[in-house]
Amino acid sequence: MRQEEERIVWQGKFVTAKVRGKWEYVSRARGIRAAVILAIDTDDRGHDHVILVEQFRVPLGKVCIELPAGLIGDGDDAGEAPEVAAARELEEETGYRAKRLETLGEFYSSPGMVTESFTLLRAHGLTKVGPGGGTPGENITAHRVPLAGLEAFVAERRALGDAIDVKMLMLLGPGMLRG
Repeated sequence: MRQEEERIVWQGKFVTAKVRGKWEYVSRARGIRAAVILAIDTDDRGHDHVILVEQFRVPLGKVCIELPAGLIGDGDDAGEAPEVAAARELEEETGYRAKRLETLGEFYSSPGMVTESFTLLRAHGLTKVGPGGGTPGENITAHRVPLAGLEAFVAERRALGDAIDVKMLMLLGPGMLRG
């Protein structure tokens, strides 16, 4: 299939708007990608908990419930590895440190409109080492939610008017498929 030439319509510090034929879409400037962390912690009774974050998202105008995540190579290290970014973001946002990070693959968040991809990493061997909350100004709240109660947690947050990030579907999917 022959593709038409891509044109940049507008570029800011973080986002680039592009056109290719009749398609309008956006990408992150400078080819920056994201690392998303699936952090599941098992308590001493064998119950699994997922570590989630709550953060106000300006484009939505409301709080969003999400998996911890952050940009890869956003600072001075353009060649930063996804595992390094994931380890940093997990600790900054949630206060947890992982003994090991496993790369689960690269995924695209909304491929009909955004070129952005993210690397999904599974965090193993979690230890609480700090308060979390993100960097100054992020105002992130971390939640340690029992997997068995995740559907109820999401329903409660939705009832409060919070947004739910699409990546939460990987955890909610089995329940949705059961109907």
